[in-house]
Amino acid sequence: MRTFAICGLLLVGLGGVLAVGQGAPQGPATMVVMPPTPLLPEKVWSLNATKSDHGDTGSVSYWYADCAPLPGAMSEGGAERCGPVMKEDALRRWATASYAGGGAKADVFALEFEDATDAFSAYTFYRSTMHAVRVSGAEARLKKAGNETSQDADGTLVWAGTAVMRIKGQVSTEELISLTAGLPKESGRRGLAPLLPSFIPGPGLDAGSVKYAVGPAGYAAMGGVLPAEILGWDKSAEVATASYKGKGTLTLLLYPTPQIAGDRGRAIQDAINKAGTAKFGTVAMRRVGPLVAVTTGGWTEAQAKALVGSVHLNEEVTFDQKMPLEFHAEVRKTASLLENIAIFSGILILAAILLGLFLGGARAGIRRLQGKPAYVEPEFLTISLRESETEHFEKIHSENSEG
Repeated sequence: MRTFAICGLLLVGLGGVLAVGQGAPQGPATMVVMPPTPLLPEKVWSLNATKSDHGDTGSVSYWYADCAPLPGAMSEGGAERCGPVMKEDALRRWATASYAGGGAKADVFALEFEDATDAFSAYTFYRSTMHAVRVSGAEARLKKAGNETSQDADGTLVWAGTAVMRIKGQVSTEELISLTAGLPKESGRRGLAPLLPSFIPGPGLDAGSVKYAVGPAGYAAMGGVLPAEILGWDKSAEVATASYKGKGTLTLLLYPTPQIAGDRGRAIQDAINKAGTAKFGTVAMRRVGPLVAVTTGGWTEAQAKALVGSVHLNEEVTFDQKMPLEFHAEVRKTASLLENIAIFSGILILAAILLGLFLGGARAGIRRLQGKPAYVEPEFLTISLRESETEHFEKIHSENSEG
């Protein structure tokens, strides 16, 4: 009875616990979301932010309607041109601020994009709206450092990794460094600078004229020479254009495969022939694997051929993922082969030792059974080439006797 009572109490207690657990209200799960780092600081050396605005992925459409938050940033119809380009370049968020202090004033807007390739495209788009551009850091960009600055009379345009910053007004070097210090720092594939602009030949190049597009809107907005609709944007095309002082324009197109590049190269050639070469100037075309180079403008025939001939494709292979299974299989096969060779060699050595011990021991046992010692001294056959002393003296005595 006592045992039944204890069991009954335990069952009653367990039922109460279950009832409380089922009846207790369960609150919603809490998830902590860290806000992104601000693109622009509140204070820049002696300059304080007097007005600021920002947008994220959900509000970039508002910014498309007013693509020129800074006066004079774009020409007539700038918003209509800019909106499709920013969408094409995968704009993620933006921020604007006005800084003032000590008699100085600067209006700044910063934009963050999906990766450094999209950011560089937007950077060259905004640079195309500037006049008398002075470029610094192009050499670092060619080394894929992901940083370049363009300046004109109105201010500065900065490309830094996945971000672009436009500054209207004059700021010191220290203030510029302070402004760009808070921009996002990306590593890995997102932070890689685009490879195509590094293929542009350097001699005679106007660095401020380099433009890079990843879609038809950006290419057309930046004044692309070739018909945008035939360049194969649906096949992940990338296009870079550059002008050479006193000559003409070079257009580079990069495709995923040489086959696509060959097909698009033929389409471009057909379009130029239909439109007439007078419209495009001196045209020279060359394909190097997935890269197509086309000259247009006031080149001589020799200059155009020399320029496209200087375009080279320096392919770089990087691995940021696990090696394919085939590679691991080959490594395992090689390791297994070497292991089997080592085991087989060890077995042969052990067999030789055991065989020697067996044969030597058997021979020693047989000699002991015969009443002989287990081992014998080795016997040698010798040939004595010298006469013994007795024979030598007998020979001398015989000779003396005869004498």
